Amino acid sequence: MSVRSHQQHPKVRNVFNLDFPNSDHLVKTLTVVTGPDMVNLTYHNFFAYKEKVTQNWAADILSIAYNPSRNNACRQVFMEKIQFKLHSSLSLAVFISILSIYKMFPADKKRVEGALASAHLPKGKGDTMKPDVFTEAAFKLFLMSLCPRPEIYEIFTSYSAKAKPYMTKESLAKFVNEKQRDSRLNEELFPRFRPDQVKALIEKYEPCSSNSNRGQISPEGLLFYLMGPETSVVILDKLAKCQDMSQPLPHYLIKSSHNTYLTAGQFSGVSSPEMYRQCLLAGCRCLELDCWKGKPPDEEPIITHGFTMTTEILFKDVIEAIAESAFKTSQYPVILSFENHCVFSHEQMKPGLQIPSPAELMGKILIKNKKGSHGKPSQACPKKTEESEQPIVTASAGQEPNQTGPTNPEDQCVTGGTAGQEVTAYEEMSAIVNYIQPTKFISFDNSRKKNKSYLISSFVETKGESMISKTAVEFVEYNKRQMSRIYPKGTRMDSSNYSPQPFWNAGCQMVALNYQTMDFPMQHNMSLFEFNGRTGYLLKHDLLRRSDKKFDPYCERIDTIVANTLTIKIYSGQFLSDKSVKTGVEVEIIGLPGDPKKKYRTRWSTTPNAINPVWNEEPFVFEKILLPDMASLRVVVHEEGGKFLGHRIIPIEALQSGFQHICLRSESNMPLTLPALFVYIEVKDYIPAAFAGTVQLLSVPISRKRILICMLMPNLEPEPNMDSPSPANTISVEAEPVPIIQPSVVGPIQSVEHVTEPEARPNTPDVDPEAALATELTPDPKVDSTTCTDPNSNVDPTSNVDSTLDVNSNVVPTPDPDVESTPVADPAIAPVPPSEPSSSDPAPEDSTPPDDNEGNTSDSSMSRIYLKQLHAYSTSQKFGHTYTFKGFSLF
Repeated sequence: MSVRSHQQHPKVRNVFNLDFPNSDHLVKTLTVVTGPDMVNLTYHNFFAYKEKVTQNWAADILSIAYNPSRNNACRQVFMEKIQFKLHSSLSLAVFISILSIYKMFPADKKRVEGALASAHLPKGKGDTMKPDVFTEAAFKLFLMSLCPRPEIYEIFTSYSAKAKPYMTKESLAKFVNEKQRDSRLNEELFPRFRPDQVKALIEKYEPCSSNSNRGQISPEGLLFYLMGPETSVVILDKLAKCQDMSQPLPHYLIKSSHNTYLTAGQFSGVSSPEMYRQCLLAGCRCLELDCWKGKPPDEEPIITHGFTMTTEILFKDVIEAIAESAFKTSQYPVILSFENHCVFSHEQMKPGLQIPSPAELMGKILIKNKKGSHGKPSQACPKKTEESEQPIVTASAGQEPNQTGPTNPEDQCVTGGTAGQEVTAYEEMSAIVNYIQPTKFISFDNSRKKNKSYLISSFVETKGESMISKTAVEFVEYNKRQMSRIYPKGTRMDSSNYSPQPFWNAGCQMVALNYQTMDFPMQHNMSLFEFNGRTGYLLKHDLLRRSDKKFDPYCERIDTIVANTLTIKIYSGQFLSDKSVKTGVEVEIIGLPGDPKKKYRTRWSTTPNAINPVWNEEPFVFEKILLPDMASLRVVVHEEGGKFLGHRIIPIEALQSGFQHICLRSESNMPLTLPALFVYIEVKDYIPAAFAGTVQLLSVPISRKRILICMLMPNLEPEPNMDSPSPANTISVEAEPVPIIQPSVVGPIQSVEHVTEPEARPNTPDVDPEAALATELTPDPKVDSTTCTDPNSNVDPTSNVDSTLDVNSNVVPTPDPDVESTPVADPAIAPVPPSEPSSSDPAPEDSTPPDDNEGNTSDSSMSRIYLKQLHAYSTSQKFGHTYTFKGFSLF
């Protein structure tokens, strides 16, 4: 939707006499443009008695239509929209028509009739009801009857007490902290939900006051909580402008369009100035203008696709549309290929200098055009190149601003494939071209030697794909210094689009797409640029900006990045179609070439039910997402015949873990009010299979001590009698099923009686694993190295606060009488009788257990290797504890 203060339609101009010299009607008109996409538009014209009225209306409507938070609202907001829509359908008699409810939910009329009866509402198609009858409570009861949620009851019963119709405050706290919490968060910075917070949730969402007063929540209350803003699938902070906008311009992805003026195909499509308005209001920051000499006698400049059957539009109409809409939704710079009506600074760029940042260029229009020689225009060049999108102005491209002629053969005139011969740049046009000067690409080495950040080269998609596949690292380095523009190949006459992700992976800034075609690449483009406040600029990942980093998009591992594992289970759908059809869901990850490529699909729903289909299938797991900040999750719903019903594309870094309602979007990425999916999403750090069991133990603080003992004391066995009273000075360990550590990793297990609990230390971010390991494997000077290494030693093991064990010793230290604890119990390991040495027993000749495999790495060495491997996965800020054990620390 777009809003402007006047209308270009001839009938409107004639009715209100807008062209009359002294008429002030122009500033009093308001046009609201709506439609399912950017091409099929409807115009709603308004006329106000004061100029200020139209301005206020336009500002308010725009703030609603282009509010990222509202378009990404929770499920509850969309349900409120449905109720408001029904109330707004009041007839002249001020009654709500029951027929309007049937029309809103046409998939199953019998269901609608039964739901109205359950909510004690009139059910006849000719009936009406007063608005005060159709209350919020009645509406919710109607929806719950129309769309039962058995999966919610299944989740509810797994956390509620047996045979109880409620969940206690403690059970809800456990549910929120276990299921709705992102496991990657540091518990110190992001603490778990407190009892008072859980109580506030119950008071907010529980519909029964008696339950709320007792600190209990019903299944209905749990459903309302799962539809509320606390469980929004998108991290709302990511939608606001949250990125650094002070970096040089080449450090950003820029939302860009190709042949912006076209509304259809590339060969015979209709051109329209309205496309410039729609693209700008959609957040596009790079527009393309193909300017030609008009027809005699006036030869007024026109914009069209040369040597095709596309229609022509006046250049001045396009400039008017750009001037009107350029900064409505974003204040950051707009890049044009050819325009000379905007005031622009005449700052001159030199080699080695970076282009200013978007923040420094706010409210400015940048001209992407060839730099011409000052004075007499040169002759047009008849030769054509593959760069069909090149501006129509020729002469010495890429020369420095203070030069007056071409200096390099490759910088001389280049003409566009479909543009035919180009005219020449005069001094006035050349003077306003500063920051973005197009030039023919020669080689990466040539560009590096020139070191001119203001030079930009354009590549057809096929050429760009070839460069990425052959010289990906060099292309990334090129895009750190200067900008590149990618455009569709000429054979896309239907205005279809290519996938932008491979070019974003290489850091290409201007990935130009056909905005008139709402296919999957365009949906992906619009979804991504919805973030960072819809500024049209996204800061590239650190690896795509820093000169001291080398990045290969085809890598299979990134040492400085913690990969993610994404798990998603599709539970159910709600109001997926207005027909009674079978439906299915497809899920995929869009990211680096090394990311999981598999597309997962649910089965078709068992019955033709589009109101509340339920899929009872295993979760879909995308095990290793290499660079989560550059990957997105795509979910799309189809009916059995293949018809598109709705989709959603969300960056991984903006996903909320937990049970979520995903409100779907249309093909043009507009929010759909009714269709939604209910899913469970879990995003966590990727752990290789060899370490999965260990990390599972370490995720519980008490269990971490057990695995630590197993690693440093490979020959470990638990206490035999778990039912006996707790002897003094032993550590309490919860009896939870855990994977048995493979003997090939940590060696055979022997017994150990106790180990005192070490103190936790704060998490230390940005630690070099090798340096940290060297430090941690250094014995603690406060600990006597002879402690507990010899049963006949004169050293009293209880004299040291931190009881320690030698990794090569089979002797158990003397318990600390001041420590009160319970026995170690691990049901995953079969108990064996203990073997405790007494003070009267002679000291064994060798306390080290025999090695069954001579020549193999010792248990102690293997433990140290295992510690080193584990430490590589503990350098992120996700782990908040450090344990010390005889001078060795872990996490």
